[in-house]
Amino acid sequence: MSQEIIHVYFMPGMAANPTIFENIQLPEDIFKIHWLEWEIPYKNESLSAYAKRMTEFIKHENVVLLGVSFGGILVQEMSKHISLRKLIIVSSVKSKHELPKRMKIAKYTKAYKALPTSLVTKVDILAKYAFGKSAVKRLDLYKKYLSVTDPYYLDWAIKHVVCWNQEKPIPGVIHIQGEKDAVFPHKYIKDCITIKNATHVMIINRFKWFNKNLPKLILE
Repeated sequence: MSQEIIHVYFMPGMAANPTIFENIQLPEDIFKIHWLEWEIPYKNESLSAYAKRMTEFIKHENVVLLGVSFGGILVQEMSKHISLRKLIIVSSVKSKHELPKRMKIAKYTKAYKALPTSLVTKVDILAKYAFGKSAVKRLDLYKKYLSVTDPYYLDWAIKHVVCWNQEKPIPGVIHIQGEKDAVFPHKYIKDCITIKNATHVMIINRFKWFNKNLPKLILE
């Protein structure tokens, strides 16, 4: 009997387009890769409602969902509306308790509302908020990957990262985190697969690790 194809859906991080996954390769006799893209939220749309709407782009049953950064938060919310084979998050958090202190403070002071998302046409600002301050040194790379620059989307996304109210991790979620992640620092993360010396953008620059290890993580 031939192996049933496992459909794997990839969700990029905040403001990123799915070409961040361009170097991810899985054995084609077992897996079929699908890229998801950010939709512009409706006015005052909740994260839960947005996640349910995003499940409409899942065209198969019992899929694997993998999300990066804010995309990792989104796929966790999506998993509440559909049945999955595996749920995988990368460079992300599993609950509000894993958010860094600066984001917790921003939630209670509402400082996130003051971020200059109307200036997102300046990719250096967008890179700073999406990937960290060091990203500004690699602007050519991020000009390629950061293309969702709608100010309403960015305001909405930043709010829902900072104000995510997930109390406990979803059972069975596989969490892969870089040891040197500057956006969601490893020291706040529990129960994860740690990639030594990897940063928040490891899905791009450590793709060989994912190509080697994702198949067994999905199949085990």
